[in-house]
Amino acid sequence: MSLSRRGLLAATGAAGAAGALAAAATPATARPARTRVRTGFDRLAGDGYALLQGQKVGVVTNPTGITPEVRHIVDVMHADDRVNLVAVFGPEHGFRGTAQAGGSEGRYDDPATGLPVYDTYLKSGQPLADIFRTSGVDTVVFDIQDAGARFYTYIWTLYDCMVAAALAGKRFVVLDRPNPVTGRAALGPVLDKAFATFVGREPIAQAHGMTVCELARLFNGEFLAKPVELDVVRMSGWRRGDFFDATGLPWVPPSPNMPTPDTALVYAGTCLFEGTNLSEGRGTTRPFELLGADGIDRRWAGAANAEGLAGVHFREAYFAPTFSKFQGKTVGGVQLHVHDREAYDPVRTGIALLVTAKRSWSGFAWRPDNWIDKLTGSTRVRTMIDAGAGTDEVVGAWGSDLAAFRSVRREYLVYR
Repeated sequence: MSLSRRGLLAATGAAGAAGALAAAATPATARPARTRVRTGFDRLAGDGYALLQGQKVGVVTNPTGITPEVRHIVDVMHADDRVNLVAVFGPEHGFRGTAQAGGSEGRYDDPATGLPVYDTYLKSGQPLADIFRTSGVDTVVFDIQDAGARFYTYIWTLYDCMVAAALAGKRFVVLDRPNPVTGRAALGPVLDKAFATFVGREPIAQAHGMTVCELARLFNGEFLAKPVELDVVRMSGWRRGDFFDATGLPWVPPSPNMPTPDTALVYAGTCLFEGTNLSEGRGTTRPFELLGADGIDRRWAGAANAEGLAGVHFREAYFAPTFSKFQGKTVGGVQLHVHDREAYDPVRTGIALLVTAKRSWSGFAWRPDNWIDKLTGSTRVRTMIDAGAGTDEVVGAWGSDLAAFRSVRREYLVYR
């Protein structure tokens, strides 16, 4: 039986807020998929694209916009007469994924389909609205796999496209995909609007614990000055406690330095090392799991393990990045080994690693542009660590802001 339009749309007022991470440690094992998750696109296609009937459609997507058979949704929709697909919009790294961090593919015609591909990267407001008007679309569809962290830019592509669609008078449809690190809890500092950039437009937590459809509902309800005409197509079979390996879905790297779901598991904390003079592991086979710099020795791993962090061990490690910081040079540092992902807190871990790196290595420094403030959403983390604060003190400082965000977040959750 096909789904009705009403059945496709997300219900208002769903599951309550997820609580804190489980404290009890259990062995970290990959659980087999309980039930194959059907993504928003799977459900949309299964209903014969009824939600898009009579519309000229443009899709904001990247290589993660795939079916369970790993066919790209643009290729599938282009070949289906039930959809009038007229344009594609590419984010950072591009629609087909040919660009590295901080890059995009520009404007071109897709060789596989002949469709015009428009570049959305770093475009927002009226310029992006003008692109939507130029493309001739009636409805903008968004389908990109997120990684669960505030500074992962695809959620701000979502936000910017919603703002622009509202300005252009276009309808907006979000096709949901799993949060690969679960939707159990929001963690970490909440952005101060004074520090808004493309790695954080609005005051949400560093690890938001939401899916893109839930974020779209939050953005529309709380932050857009002019709400967009929004439809969301929920997944079926996904629960808030599911890690990506429970979904039965294939993993496609959402960006070149997010190769596996294990990367996403640590990313919300260790990406903070982008704001330091240490390597965050770019240019290695384990980005964001390997951290280090020239001159660091075994003392950092010892100090990190002494923090007694739940669910993770640290190994003394040496590596030579093939690009980015310390390209071609062997450096010392740590590798994170998450042994209990249920208990693991990525943001607390990231803070503890910053605290111990500064204490155990005299060469530690923040990036001169204070990029760490953009990543954490204020000056607080940087200034507290510089003043000698420990992990508990830094983490405790954002408690009231996080509690307020969790309260707002609760209204927009649609899965249990």
